[in-house]
Amino acid sequence: MSKQPRIAIVHDWLTNLGGAERTVRALLDAYPRADLYTSVYDKDGLDLFRDVEVRTTWLQKIPGKLKFKHQLWVPLRPLAFRSLNLKDYDIIISSSSAEAKQVRGDSRTVHICYCHTPIRYFWVNPEKYMREPGLGPLNFLAPVIVPLFLKALKRSDYKAAQKIDVFIANSKAVQSRIAKYYDRDSKIVYPPVQIDRFRQSKPPKRAGFITAGRQVAYKRHDLAIEACNKLELPLLVLGNGPEHERLKHIAGPTITFNSNPSDQDIEGAFKSARAFIHPGEEDFGITPIEAMAAGTPVIAYMAGGALDYIKPAINGEFFDRQTPTSLEKALKNFDTKKYKHNIVSQSALEFSLEKFQKQIVSVVENIPKVK
Repeated sequence: MSKQPRIAIVHDWLTNLGGAERTVRALLDAYPRADLYTSVYDKDGLDLFRDVEVRTTWLQKIPGKLKFKHQLWVPLRPLAFRSLNLKDYDIIISSSSAEAKQVRGDSRTVHICYCHTPIRYFWVNPEKYMREPGLGPLNFLAPVIVPLFLKALKRSDYKAAQKIDVFIANSKAVQSRIAKYYDRDSKIVYPPVQIDRFRQSKPPKRAGFITAGRQVAYKRHDLAIEACNKLELPLLVLGNGPEHERLKHIAGPTITFNSNPSDQDIEGAFKSARAFIHPGEEDFGITPIEAMAAGTPVIAYMAGGALDYIKPAINGEFFDRQTPTSLEKALKNFDTKKYKHNIVSQSALEFSLEKFQKQIVSVVENIPKVK
C-alpha cells in the first residue's frame, strides 16, 4: 500500500491470558500504531495490554464481573461488534474464534480475519456446548435458551464470514473447518510461540511428566491424570480453571499440582520433564511447542493442530484415541533416550514470533492484490 494504512485490531474479548491473547499482542507489536478493540476488557485480570488503549463495546457497561462471563452474551456480541464505528480504517485485522469478525468498516476497508477456529458452539461441537456451557449453576438453561437463537446466529456468522477479504487459519485443521463451515479459502500462518524463552543449550537431567494449561473440560487433563495414576508415573499438572477441584479429586499419589506457577516454575518444568502430555484436541496448541522449544518431546492426541507439528520418533509421539488406555499404551512405549534434545528444540523454530510477524506483514503488503 502506498501510504501508511490505518489499522484496527479486533479481538473477541480480553479477559484471560492464552495463546489467542499473545497472538493479539504480537499483532500489536508488528503494528504499534494500530488501535485495539474488543467486546469486553478485564484490565485487572490481564496485564498484557496495560500499555495499550483498549477500546470496548457497550457490553463493557454491564456491571461487575458478569460481563466477563462470555458464554452469557453470545446473542448480544454480534450486535456489540457491529455497533463499533471502524469506517475510518484502511485495514481491520480481526483475531477471532467467536464474533469479532462481525465488525464492519466501509466499502474500501480490507478485513483480514486471523481465525483461531470457526465458532465452536455454532459449528464444531454445539452438542458439547449444550452439555458443558460453562455457566456453572445456570448450565441447565443452555439446552432451553440456545436452540431459540442458534439458527439465526449461525446464519449471521456465515454471512459475516462471506464479507471477510482474507481468511488466515492458524492450522491445517482450522483451514479445513473454514472451508467446511464458511465455504472460504484461507492461508495458514501459525501462531507465535516464545521460542527463545524456553530454549536451552545443554540437555538437562529429565524426570517425570508434565501437562499444563487452563483446566477446562475439552483440554482433557483428566486423561493424563488417569493414565499416570494407572502406571504410577509422576505427573506435574500446571495451571488452574473450572476443572481444578475435579482433577485434584481423581489424582493419585504420583500426581502433583501447581495451580499458580511462576514463569520460573513453568520454564523449569518444561525444561526438565521426560515429556509433555498433550491430551486435548486443540485448534493449534502453543503450549506443546513451548515444551518442544525446551527440547522436551510431546505425547499428543492425534487430532487438531498437533498434526501440524508432532513428528513421531523425532519430537514426540501420538496416541490415537482420547481414552486413558490409549494414552497408557503410548506412555508404556515412550523412551526419552530416543529423542535428541537439539533436534526436538529445532523443530519448534518454525513457530517463532518473528516468522509469524513476517508472514502477517506479507499478507498486509499484498492487499492490493485483493482490493
